[in-house]
Amino acid sequence: MVKSSEIEGERLEPDQVRSSIARRLGIDIGALVPADRDVEGVVEMMLDATGACEEPLTDKRLFAWHASLFPTGRSGMKKLRVGEWRDAADDPMQVVSGPMGKETVHYEAPPAERVPDEMRHFLQWFEDPGGSDPVLVAGLAHLWFVSIHPFDDGNGRIARAIADMALARSEKTGQRYYSMSAQIRRERNDYYRMLERTQKADLDVTSWQRWFLECLLRAIEGARDTLSAVLDKARFWERFAKEPLNERQIKVLNRLLDGFEGKLTSSKWAKIAKCSQDTAHRDITDLIERGALEKDPGGGRSTSYSLVIDG
Repeated sequence: MVKSSEIEGERLEPDQVRSSIARRLGIDIGALVPADRDVEGVVEMMLDATGACEEPLTDKRLFAWHASLFPTGRSGMKKLRVGEWRDAADDPMQVVSGPMGKETVHYEAPPAERVPDEMRHFLQWFEDPGGSDPVLVAGLAHLWFVSIHPFDDGNGRIARAIADMALARSEKTGQRYYSMSAQIRRERNDYYRMLERTQKADLDVTSWQRWFLECLLRAIEGARDTLSAVLDKARFWERFAKEPLNERQIKVLNRLLDGFEGKLTSSKWAKIAKCSQDTAHRDITDLIERGALEKDPGGGRSTSYSLVIDG
């Protein structure tokens, strides 16, 4: 949710998103921070898209998502047609960048008068895509919706919600451990470049689908790495759950488990733990004896130490 908004240049406070989700799931995580209305709206849309993925996607459902994204009826200073298709006042609907007077037009959407028919065809196909692979449906649905550009704002976020909905359907579960939006955020320039190239070309969407599938694969691989690190950390602390470690040791070990850059030396330990060199040396020696750390090959003044993940 955070990353999907970041793609459009909007920043949601992660703590607010976390709080909003926790309340909806009935999870007590302590002192929950209040969430702004726009945060609540994004959470509502995304949870509905994936949690109720098997429910039909209709124009009324899309209108509700759009209204959730813009609870004040405005985007910045601009008044929006909330929960409605855009009208002729928005024509030509263009995706532009650059300073006033020197704008670059990246894409021009169909005129507003065509939107109702275009969306009717899109929604019929989305609910009955024939024998298409459901993962390919996700990629094409994203492209098709954002190309129609049916709303005067919020089209990118809703397109990604629709893709997430299709992916959830393909996996027959609303629970996933990867984030397509987070990966698109990391590849934002390529994302916009591929959209523009496809929308300005002919009807061949092969290059877009190839990029979408490769991006999805990178998202899954990234999630695998993240989950592996989380599980390694959990297993490590299971081994030392009953060990009487001091606060300095716990602090530095967590830094190492979270991805410490470079090599750990006694001087770096002293700096992180805010202690003397002698104290750092005693902490390290104690952890080596317990099997939590090991000395790296080499020695002398460049002696460094590494975690022992599998003890």
